Amino acid sequence: MKAAIFHGTGQPHTFEAVEIDRPKGHEVLVRTVACGVCHSDLSAAEGKVPVATPMILGHEPAGIVEAVGEDVADFAPGDHVIARLRPFCGRCNQCLLGQPNRCNNRAAVQRVAGDRPRMTYRGGRITGITGDAAGFAERMLTHENGFVKIPQDVPLGSAALLGCAVVTGVGAVINTAKVEAGSSVAVFGAGGIGLSAIQGARIAGARRIIAVDVNESKLAAARRFGASHVIDASAVDPVQAILKLTGGVDYSFEAIGLKQTAQQCIDVLVPGGTATIIGVLGLDQRVEIDPMSLLAEKRVQGCSMGSTRFRIDAPRYIELYQQGRLLLDEMITRRIRLEQLDEAFAAMNRGEVLRSVIMFES
Repeated sequence: MKAAIFHGTGQPHTFEAVEIDRPKGHEVLVRTVACGVCHSDLSAAEGKVPVATPMILGHEPAGIVEAVGEDVADFAPGDHVIARLRPFCGRCNQCLLGQPNRCNNRAAVQRVAGDRPRMTYRGGRITGITGDAAGFAERMLTHENGFVKIPQDVPLGSAALLGCAVVTGVGAVINTAKVEAGSSVAVFGAGGIGLSAIQGARIAGARRIIAVDVNESKLAAARRFGASHVIDASAVDPVQAILKLTGGVDYSFEAIGLKQTAQQCIDVLVPGGTATIIGVLGLDQRVEIDPMSLLAEKRVQGCSMGSTRFRIDAPRYIELYQQGRLLLDEMITRRIRLEQLDEAFAAMNRGEVLRSVIMFES
């Protein structure tokens, strides 16, 4: 199969042949039809997230099952599926507590030492950014707990976004922060995850949803996805603007991955408000908290994949999409070929796209 190979920071991808094994046990082999280009992939490509190279990036894919291992009961050839960021084991304490997004037993869903690698490149083992389900490749092979079956009438190009951006943004609002109807919300960043958080706030019934960004086109998109107010952070101090508008919000979300915006998330809260940091800050970054914020019972929390219970939440989001309440098609700015991956990263850096989706089949 062909895959986009990442060789290191500053180097262009190469598009080469990778060997993929047949499924065994609880494994599923999927033909990739579409894969969203996520900012986390860009962070890895830019060296902000350390990864071993060579590697195949991409973690927002959807496709069609080609074959299954002998122990697989929930999938069959021909099924349409989306892949989650990381497979869960289903046995560790976090999984049993209902938090499979925090699964801490990844070894249980990987092949054991001495087994043939799932994927090989130039004679050696190669993995994807989140394990063996590499979205920027024509096929994926991983544990069945890494997939969710979806209706066959749902377009795979749109469904792919549920693999990361949508479940993370919507999940951060509904699962992690548990935004209440009638509350006020501020979202810093109107990219794929930020727009998903805005949609989550709209679905949750927030009365006021404020989007903050420096890109005029993204702020316009934020209004289309449910923002009641937008603030151009390149023209005004967003903290002062939000405080003037609302006196403070009940919930805030950071969807960029910057220390400054994480700090601003805390500063715009009312007493008792909750700031949820979705974006991945640099490993050397630290966020400072004013002790008075703690006395005011403000809460700051992280978020991993929207606290998503993938097998439960993804089908629910699919239903919301089918009802027209969750917008997926509208999030896709460009549909591209695999060989245009580096162009997609550049467009993302320039703020030209909401989401680029690689289509492996026309």
